[in-house]
Amino acid sequence: GTRITGDILSDGDIRIDGELTGNIDTKGRLVIGASGKVMGDIKCKSCEIAGKQKGKIFINEQLSLKASSTVTGDIVTGKLSIEPGAYFAGTCTMGDDSADNESN
Repeated sequence: GTRITGDILSDGDIRIDGELTGNIDTKGRLVIGASGKVMGDIKCKSCEIAGKQKGKIFINEQLSLKASSTVTGDIVTGKLSIEPGAYFAGTCTMGDDSADNESN
């Protein structure tokens, strides 16, 4: 039931099970739980999404979309894993250096 409005900057790992309206920029891993909702851009090392996300996503290593996820926006990532049942609307660019170039 937690709702946060504002940007999050971190060097560590983050897990979101509530609602965030704002951008996330972390050098660690981001997990958006099944009850989590993020309205904003994401920049991080790796990410697992089981909830909802709307905005651009820049991942240096791997993005994993779980079956319960709903993602709307453009993705730039090194690797992408999508489980059957996941919803994704947007464009996706993959490659080892694509996320590094976009997030700098």
